[in-house]
Amino acid sequence: MDYKKIKTDTESVTRNLNDFDKDTHNIYESVTIMAKRANQISTELKEELDEKIKDFASHDSSAEEGVENKEQIELVRFYEQMPKPTQLAVKEFHDGETYYREPNEE
Repeated sequence: MDYKKIKTDTESVTRNLNDFDKDTHNIYESVTIMAKRANQISTELKEELDEKIKDFASHDSSAEEGVENKEQIELVRFYEQMPKPTQLAVKEFHDGETYYREPNEE
């Protein structure tokens, strides 16, 4: 999923808890689902960022440590300005885009 295109709040927003237990009928189960999804999103974004940063890795020992790459700085700033994985997970869950199932049900 392309998380860069998701439009959500980048700041904390107070939400009505009753909106989150409509599907599961249990607020704690809803929070657990959103937390697990946030961990998945975080892992995906970290892997993506690590792949992009590999391109900037310099194996040349003669390079100066103080010299910074502008492209690398822009890349890091872009990822810093993205909504946090928790905010993305809450938006997905609220919009009904999160798939979940109970392992006990068949």
